[in-house]
Amino acid sequence: MASIQLSVLILSLFLLQLFSGTLSTTFTITNQCSYTVWPGILSGAGTPHIPETGFILQPGQSTSIAVPVSWSGRLWGRTLCTTDSNTTGTFSCVTGDCGSGNLQCSGSGATPPATLAEFTLNGAGGFDYYDVSLVDGFNIPMMIAPQGGTGQNCSVTDCSADLNKACPTELQVAKQVNDGNIVGCKSACLAFGEPQYCCSGAFSTPDKCKPNSYSLSFKNACPKAYSYAYDDGTSTFTCMKADYVITFCPGADTNANNNPGFLTIRKSPAFRWTIGHARSGSSHKVKSTFLGSAIVVSAAVWQLWAQFL
Repeated sequence: MASIQLSVLILSLFLLQLFSGTLSTTFTITNQCSYTVWPGILSGAGTPHIPETGFILQPGQSTSIAVPVSWSGRLWGRTLCTTDSNTTGTFSCVTGDCGSGNLQCSGSGATPPATLAEFTLNGAGGFDYYDVSLVDGFNIPMMIAPQGGTGQNCSVTDCSADLNKACPTELQVAKQVNDGNIVGCKSACLAFGEPQYCCSGAFSTPDKCKPNSYSLSFKNACPKAYSYAYDDGTSTFTCMKADYVITFCPGADTNANNNPGFLTIRKSPAFRWTIGHARSGSSHKVKSTFLGSAIVVSAAVWQLWAQFL
């Protein structure tokens, strides 16, 4: 009886290990900016929550988190964050602040303008839906690169240009008033609040709300990113059974001046390195999982065989 119980236990462990890789999606979040970024995460209503909702990434650092397969939500980068050590000890950021007063966002979203990575995992047809959105404006470049997935539209999407450099005066957000250091670029909706820019009121349907001069300037700089609310056709991407690498400042020179308003952008080899590096890591994870599973199932088979000798 003891041998049978042990065999059942080992087989249970095997099944747990075999299927644990399918119970979550891995997000690898990388900071290639020349400055510190504090990522924030907000889970959508009615979906499983991720315990880690805010953390710090120094230039060149990466971290990986396990995300439930049915998760939906958004991820963004906060910049120029400080803690008020003289009075309340409140944590706050110049861009992307979630207003929690702490490193963890704890259910609060980004204060715009902020570049967003948006996900709905295991949605219609079992596909993941993802996009880079500028609907809430822009603060830092961002890229989403799927790893190991399948699908006709399973590809990289990004806004790798620094929109702060060419931001119209009426949309600019400065680090301090009149200091000339532009750290964010508002959307037209945020700047003006007019229905034609916000796709609200009489302009709440796709046939009524059309691209405007401001959203078109975003679209020209970042063709794959959402530039306004109904920019679905060229901005929503789908993958099945993929992990994802989210990169801040893809292709940025981490030796450049430590300033979110002024980035030096290198050409495509940096993009290839990011994607290739992540694929290598995914391959190593898969091999390790199968090796561990093989060891466990071999032990289970041996136990079952031994009890009948």
